[in-house]
Amino acid sequence: MVIFVFLIGTVIGSFLNAFIYRLPKGISILRGRSFCPNCKKTIFWYDNIPLLSFLLLGARCRSCKKKISWQYPLIEFLTGLVFVLLFYLQPQIISNLTWLGNLNPYVSLSYLFLLAFLLLAIFFIDLKHTIIPDETIFLGFTITFFILILANFDSFYSHLLAGFSAGLFLLLLHLLTFGRGMGLGDVKLAVFLGSVLGLYNSLIWLTTSFIIGGFIGLILITSKKKKLKSQVPFGPFLIIGFLITILWGNIIKQYVFGF
Repeated sequence: MVIFVFLIGTVIGSFLNAFIYRLPKGISILRGRSFCPNCKKTIFWYDNIPLLSFLLLGARCRSCKKKISWQYPLIEFLTGLVFVLLFYLQPQIISNLTWLGNLNPYVSLSYLFLLAFLLLAIFFIDLKHTIIPDETIFLGFTITFFILILANFDSFYSHLLAGFSAGLFLLLLHLLTFGRGMGLGDVKLAVFLGSVLGLYNSLIWLTTSFIIGGFIGLILITSKKKKLKSQVPFGPFLIIGFLITILWGNIIKQYVFGF
């Protein structure tokens, strides 16, 4: 089963590569076959097999011989790995996101896979282009909205409150720093992820994200890779903090926050 889940993840990762490349450029995701970013020639199916084609082609385009970025097999492998982790750690995640336990296990796992797809896309797009596409956030928030109603209507409003409270907090930071400390994309992402987590988990998530962001930022500044006034995309830190929260939120709540 683990091999099957991994292979499904790599196939999704192959589509994710196209998603990450096309979305910031405004190219349709649903229309048009895969093409080489350099020569624009169509990539045939036998040259588009996740991981395997990269190795068989010697990391070069068949048409123009231009080197293929390591980003492509990396994202395919990473997506496969994340899908396997979600498959095995689903009970642990549900212990932190208790509302997911009200869903059919296959539905909750499918939802987690969708979250992984969207968050991986946001992570790499923000890292490369310092933007968070609205399409990713609106899709994630809309599906979460209906999944919450389906799972547990009683906690629906508290989760929405958590999302908009997290968004409001980052919006205040955005205004106070005149957009230098926090982008509006981060604000929208906070609304989405806060709605998934709920009130208590959102507190852990934001605290963890700021600690990680501050630590990495300090390393970048001291190593002179970034200046004090340089902008560092915060979306990846929010996503890392989210991952930590859904895996170990209960432990952090108990031993750090004491509740």
